Amino acid sequence: MPRGSETVLLVEDEPGMLGMTCALLQSQGYRVLASGGPEEAIRMAGSYKKQIDLLLTDVIMPGMNGKELAGRLRGERPGLKCLFMSGYTADVIAHHGVLEEGIHFLQKPFLLPALAGKVREVLDQPS
Repeated sequence: MPRGSETVLLVEDEPGMLGMTCALLQSQGYRVLASGGPEEAIRMAGSYKKQIDLLLTDVIMPGMNGKELAGRLRGERPGLKCLFMSGYTADVIAHHGVLEEGIHFLQKPFLLPALAGKVREVLDQPS
């Protein structure tokens, strides 16, 4: 299974999913900054002085959706790669403007091989 050593900012408002996804990523060698919501993620990214290689974020969250969060974080970190995830159907996600061409998406629930493969795929793409 693909592994890595990059830093992933994980944003997920459901605590069980946050913990599970964090553990899966760490088991593959990634450094994980785990956040329970968009505002916390913005604060974490602002105070983290090293490189963040990937934003892995839920699409639909209270206060700010994943696409808005990505836009805010990319303002401070222009090379930040993004992978969106959701348990909602494609129709609901399309309404939030995430399923546009070139956007990386992972359907929840997922197993470790799907997560590891998709994370590696996004990280390995040229900036």
